[in-house]
Amino acid sequence: MAPRANWKGFLRLSLVTCPVALFPATSDSEKISFNQINRKTGHRVRYLKVDADTGDEVESDDIVKGYKIDTDTYITVEPEELEKIEIESSRNIEIDEFVDRADIDQRYVVRPYYLVPDGKIGHDAYAVIRETIRSMGKVAIGRLVLTNREHIIALEPVKKGLMGLLLRYHYEVRNEDEYFDDIQDVKVTKEMLDLAKHIVEQKSGEFDPEKFEDRYETALTDLINAKRAGKTIKAKARPSGENVIDLMDALKRSLSGGSAKAAPQNKTKAKRGKKVVPGQKEMLLPIAGTRAGKETTKAPTKSGTARKRKTA
Repeated sequence: MAPRANWKGFLRLSLVTCPVALFPATSDSEKISFNQINRKTGHRVRYLKVDADTGDEVESDDIVKGYKIDTDTYITVEPEELEKIEIESSRNIEIDEFVDRADIDQRYVVRPYYLVPDGKIGHDAYAVIRETIRSMGKVAIGRLVLTNREHIIALEPVKKGLMGLLLRYHYEVRNEDEYFDDIQDVKVTKEMLDLAKHIVEQKSGEFDPEKFEDRYETALTDLINAKRAGKTIKAKARPSGENVIDLMDALKRSLSGGSAKAAPQNKTKAKRGKKVVPGQKEMLLPIAGTRAGKETTKAPTKSGTARKRKTA
């Protein structure tokens, strides 16, 4: 099932306008998630919204937003009052300016979205805006209201569409000097730098996200499958860090492949032979029974048609 649009409105470049929809470009739904369970009863823990003073449960219709101005004093704001301050970017993404992509510091990027034409009309205008941005080699900067807040959004062409990068405001990014000022000024010798560069050259390649397995997600899958099979969970030995006494010696050993950690990693990779797959939940053992706590475990089938266990 396709995800629901997070926002719908109009993309506007001067007098050129088209209806668009904004969709999240990433998803965490395939990750294993846990519910909180009462250890004594095995029942799921449910959270209630209660009055902080009386302890009584509060219905959703009786809950309003409040801004704290004193210890026990709040200014409440009703939903209809928030609607009255609706601004233009609630319904439109007006392109304000064009900038070089390199000008956008990565610290300002929040998350990516896909911006697509909404419906059958407006594709011509959408294409004009997209190809204008592409031909100029720039990124379009606009604003939109998402989750009751106005955000900056940077638009850049990706294949037939537009990718929108939600950006932070300047006050949301912390000053690096507060963290970097105490770092000591160290003189790095040319010999050390040359050795380090050789190590980088040996490990250089093109970034391919499919080469990286989510090892923690895989470990969670193994843990769940082991527990369902009634196996004892054994703790793995924690890797111990090495005390680097001679930095030059460490660089030379790294260059010659003498790292103590290199060999075990290669052996593990060859032994497991696991490949990143879309949806780690597909690796979970299927459920044969129908009642919680009484299912019988079957071996995973290669066809992938067996019923999956929902862990979320």
